[in-house]
Amino acid sequence: MRRSPVNGLRAPRSSAGALLALAASLMLGVPSANAQPLPQFAKDKHLGVPTCSGSTCHGATKPFKDSPVLQNEFVTWHKEDPHSNAYKVLLEDDSKRIARNLGLKEPAHKADICLDCHADNVPASKRGNRFQMADGVNCEACHGGAERWLGPHIAENDHKKNVELGLYPTEDPMARAELCLSCHFGTKDKFVTHRIMGAGHPRMSFELDTFTATQPAHYEVDKDYRKRKNVWSGVQTWAIGQTIAANMFLETLADPKMHKSGIFPELVFFDCHACHHKMKDKRWVPGKSSGMGPGVVRLNDANLLMLEHIAKRTNPDLANQLGIAVKALHRATGKGMDQVGAAAKSLISINKQIAKAVNGKRFSDDDMKAIIGGLLADATKGEYQDFSDAEQAYMAVQAVLVALENSGGISAKSAEGAYDALDGVFKSLEDDEDFKPNVFRDKMKLVQSRVGL
Repeated sequence: MRRSPVNGLRAPRSSAGALLALAASLMLGVPSANAQPLPQFAKDKHLGVPTCSGSTCHGATKPFKDSPVLQNEFVTWHKEDPHSNAYKVLLEDDSKRIARNLGLKEPAHKADICLDCHADNVPASKRGNRFQMADGVNCEACHGGAERWLGPHIAENDHKKNVELGLYPTEDPMARAELCLSCHFGTKDKFVTHRIMGAGHPRMSFELDTFTATQPAHYEVDKDYRKRKNVWSGVQTWAIGQTIAANMFLETLADPKMHKSGIFPELVFFDCHACHHKMKDKRWVPGKSSGMGPGVVRLNDANLLMLEHIAKRTNPDLANQLGIAVKALHRATGKGMDQVGAAAKSLISINKQIAKAVNGKRFSDDDMKAIIGGLLADATKGEYQDFSDAEQAYMAVQAVLVALENSGGISAKSAEGAYDALDGVFKSLEDDEDFKPNVFRDKMKLVQSRVGL
């Protein structure tokens, strides 16, 4: 398989090619197998990275030959994973400037508003003797406080039992999406507002399958892994991630507490580039998804657009309802936030039904061909005029194409030709400030011809 690196989050190239990462999308209320709170808000004490990094545990310099796990997980995280440097970012000049712009009373590396996502910011009462905030987004920030599960994990490594004792089930795509998006978008407890972005914080972006694939892997999906854990295909992970992202967006959009900017709603819910693009760039065209006229600030509906293609293969009736409800949501923004909240809640109800249909669904080759065909058809018709829509469409096409190749639904030769064409699509997305929808559309036409569906 092949993907392409983007926006600084890069995967090592291989004979198969390179792996994409387009660095806000967005879960509350979607049916989930995960009943655990996020690691930051769970009751267990976080013991610190040293409890995991011993040379006979997860701190080996290279994989153990006969071990069911690699045992060099700490080294991979420390040397290759950007999460290990998340705290250090707060010491940089840009972070200092953001803190000043926000008028924070503390520097960025001491302010909860920053630490909540740039470190494992649990309360002092839940920090063990070897815990260090400077370790950034560490082992327990993702896998949960090890207070109860560390001993059994060392003694017998029964994964189910470990989860019962507080280990966070990151192998479950629903749980993983909730975890990742709690920082890559936000929750009711920590949220990247338009004010924070205006102070200098980068634009947020996320797609579960893509970001999972670009994460430096500290595990192997081998026979032992499959024995202990469920394994999901990339298209399943993508689809689940979209339902969760859409629902988190809708839940927070519908929350009146999120809209406290005077006469303005919380602008982070709207598409950045609908406002922030060159004034001389006359790019507006009618879009079927919103039905909105020119000059209107538009909601960021990128995940909802992806969701429609998923719904068409799980429940066509719901897909039709979704399309109608999305237009109603856009129209509501011209009326008032009460109307927006009501429209968002209607969409939440539809999304819950889609999520229920997606959870556990095994997408067939025909399903995947229909999804990628629909995505490419919309792209070549110029439906993705906003950068965030195009960004999500690109990641979606790659996720489905990789899954289709892995299943044998498309030949390696055809897939390779499509990947080559996708490199051109990637280049059209390299600079969000200079995004040209027509160039993106034309590059997607080449992908469509290479896929040949």
